[in-house]
Amino acid sequence: MKKILFVCSQNKLRSPTAEAVFCNHKGWEVRSAGLNNDAEIRISTEDVEWADYIFVMEPVHKKKLRDKFKKYLKNQNLISLGIPDNYEYMDKELIQLLENRVCQLIS
Repeated sequence: MKKILFVCSQNKLRSPTAEAVFCNHKGWEVRSAGLNNDAEIRISTEDVEWADYIFVMEPVHKKKLRDKFKKYLKNQNLISLGIPDNYEYMDKELIQLLENRVCQLIS
């Protein structure tokens, strides 16, 4: 089972969409979280340690994650998807971007 964590700022639009899109993907266990203090579901040390893959939406998220959780990042694949914060929850274009980018990056 591959453990995949999707991360954005607020955990309101992009990362919850990713979680919803991939939650029934065979062989994957998925979660989502946000980096900001006021995120719907705030990322925790446990989330970081749990994940095999951590997909962040923007390069700035990668930097913040590394700064905040440096000692907990071991063998996780930390990947920026380059998806800007201009989509609504379950936006069709966002779903297509996620499907096109995520599946090819998981081995």
